[in-house]
Amino acid sequence: MARVISVFLPTWPTDRLRRQAGHTAPSGDAPLIVAGRVGNRRLVTGVDAAAAGLGLTVGMSVSKAQALVPGLLVERADPAADLASLERLAFWVLQRLAPVVAVDPPDGIVIDSTGADHLHGGEAAMLEALIGRLTLSGVTARAALADTWGAAHALARHVADPTVLATGPEMLAPLPLSALRLPPAMASALHDLGLACIGDLLGQPRAPLTRRFGPELCRRLDQALGEVAEPIEPLRPEGLIEVRRAFAEPIGAAETIARYIGKLVVQLCAALEERGLGVRRMDLLCTRVDNRVETVRIGLAVPQRDPQRLTRLLHDKIETISPGFGIEIMTLAATLTEPLDARQISTLDATAPDLSGLIDVLANRVGARAIYRAAPVQSDVPERSVRRVPALAEDGGLGWPDHWPRPARLLHRPEPIETMALLPDHPPNWIAWRGVRRRVRRADGPERIFGEWWTRDAEMIAVRDYFRIEDERGERFWIFRAGDGEDRATGSHRWFLHGVFG
Repeated sequence: MARVISVFLPTWPTDRLRRQAGHTAPSGDAPLIVAGRVGNRRLVTGVDAAAAGLGLTVGMSVSKAQALVPGLLVERADPAADLASLERLAFWVLQRLAPVVAVDPPDGIVIDSTGADHLHGGEAAMLEALIGRLTLSGVTARAALADTWGAAHALARHVADPTVLATGPEMLAPLPLSALRLPPAMASALHDLGLACIGDLLGQPRAPLTRRFGPELCRRLDQALGEVAEPIEPLRPEGLIEVRRAFAEPIGAAETIARYIGKLVVQLCAALEERGLGVRRMDLLCTRVDNRVETVRIGLAVPQRDPQRLTRLLHDKIETISPGFGIEIMTLAATLTEPLDARQISTLDATAPDLSGLIDVLANRVGARAIYRAAPVQSDVPERSVRRVPALAEDGGLGWPDHWPRPARLLHRPEPIETMALLPDHPPNWIAWRGVRRRVRRADGPERIFGEWWTRDAEMIAVRDYFRIEDERGERFWIFRAGDGEDRATGSHRWFLHGVFG
């Protein structure tokens, strides 16, 4: 089943202007509008959140807007620049989310995310990450994920706040007719007939509607419901290295698909070698006879152009391709490349084992974010002293602290425990963690860790006293008391368990 994301950018023209201005941009609290000419009239074509909150809307005359809001900032509309910037944003999404991304002008992006959600932690996590990145970039966005482009487009603009997931057409019924991407005159004429929402259309006979309004009305309705296909024409950046194979007769057998994948990979690697490049991300697009595109995205830990390795990774994904009634075009594209120089391999020199092949297999099965290693960070606070880095990332030169032992497993957040101890420097006699009471047989400490005052003011005089303890069953834990045991200003004097020794 296809899954499509529609991203709605309600304030794109003003967001683009603010991003373009950088540090010289006006304050976000200052209302800003974009004005353009429609005939002889000067109308508002875009508003930011501050202007919308003051009652200004698209289509209002600029003179009226200035009369309502003294000191209103007005910029000239530039639809060409808006579209060009929207395309650049779509290319950014293409590199990070899914192989099929297209512009949905004037204020949106459409993404075919079929089969890509598992690489991002699920559909909800994928939408949340996408909206979060756009928000951090200064772009106001809402997004909806549905089975069709039409449904996702409608939900993103009329329901999502900021995201919504849909699995059927029932959410479309209460939406206004304008959500079907109908011409304004057609939506107004339908409203005059007493049809106010999409649900009012579902039970109507098609023939009278087609005779009066033409085929556009029923076509848009069927596209939203999934009765008629609506292919997405993906963006392709200039200079993209890709190879293509069209078939006189559609193919569908897994063995045939695998054979042609191997041929395309060899051609792609030859093109990469001519340019001295290796591929880091590769997209396979299979266009079916019904215009639906099945996609496979492969990521690599390091640049590669080994045909055998790339072919094997793509073959592992053949089971995710639904050929339908047949595939008529296969396209293989290197969407992310890096320089890769030829190296001479010597059997005499001892070299470290190459783990990139294993990492590539695992990352393409469970997602790249699930494959990582821990790297040290310069910080005495335990939860800040480690971070996740890509599995083959270069060593930053920092070593792990060795002046005090650290647990093999550090909890994501310290968990409160019940205990009894003599203040200020004695370890506890017993602890109760997750409903289990444990008597302490051995203990070592305290190790005092001070707060980082340069991080936040609350840590100016905060301290923690850490102890390593061992219970009667030989299990060892890392616990701490918040505070120095004497002054309440240094901490709450509550006890927490922070880690478990292997």
